[in-house]
Amino acid sequence: MPHRRPTRRTPPVRLNVAFREQLSASIDGRRGETAANRLCQACVELFDVDAAAISLVFDGSNVGTLGHSGGPARDYDEVQFTIGEGPCLDSVTDRRPVLATDLADRREVRWPLYGPAMVELSIRGVFAMPVVIAGEYVGALDLFRSDPGHLSETQLAGAMLAGEMAALPMLDLMDSTLVAAATDPSTDAWAELNALSRVEVSQATGMLVAQLGVEPTEALVRLRAHAYAAGRGTTDVARDVLDRRLRFEADRTVDEDD
Repeated sequence: MPHRRPTRRTPPVRLNVAFREQLSASIDGRRGETAANRLCQACVELFDVDAAAISLVFDGSNVGTLGHSGGPARDYDEVQFTIGEGPCLDSVTDRRPVLATDLADRREVRWPLYGPAMVELSIRGVFAMPVVIAGEYVGALDLFRSDPGHLSETQLAGAMLAGEMAALPMLDLMDSTLVAAATDPSTDAWAELNALSRVEVSQATGMLVAQLGVEPTEALVRLRAHAYAAGRGTTDVARDVLDRRLRFEADRTVDEDD
C-alpha cells in the first residue's frame, strides 16, 4: 500500500494574516459606498458565503444598507428592515456577533418571522458582525449562506475583522458633525445617522402621517406591514406611495392602478 503524504494545513495565524491583507486590499484607495461594496465582495470570496451586506442601525432599527456584494444581497438585508427582527439588529443590541447556522431548524426560534422569510429566499445561514465607531454600535456586517453550517474558527475571526474594517467606509459618509461626535459619543449627533437611512421610506412615512393623521411610528408600521403582506421590500412600497400608485386610507390600502 503506497505511503500517503500527510496533508499540510495552513496555520490559523497565517490565514488570519492573509484575511487581513486581502480585506485591506479590497478597500485600499476607495471611499464610502464603493469601499463598502468591495469589502462585501471580498467577504463572499474569503468566507464561503453567498452574499454580504453592511447595515446601518439607528435606535434599534435597520435604517439603510451601506454596501453589498451585489445581486440579491441588498434584498436580504432589507428583510430585517421590513420585518423588524433579525441577527443584524440583535448583534447591535447585544454588542456581539450573532450566528444563525440553520434558520430552517425547528429549534431556531429567535426570529419567528425573519427565519421563514429568509428560508423562502433560500438562505439558511446568517452571520452578523457588529460595526463599532468610537464605542457606538452603529451597524452590522451580515454574511448570508444558502447552505446550513458553521463558519470555521478562522472564517469567524476573519469575519469579525471585516466587521471592524466596515467602520472605515461608514465614517466616509459622515459629515464633520458626525466625525466630531465620534470623538465625543456623549453628544446626540449620532441621531444624524438617520440621514443615511432609506430616504424613500422616510418621505413616504411623512406622507402617511399627513394623510392618515397618525404618529410617524404608526405610519411606518403600516408601511412595513403592507410590504410584508405583499411579499415586497419596504423601499419598493415606499416608492409606490411617493409616485401615488399606492394610497393608504384609515382602514385599507388602495392600489391606484386598479
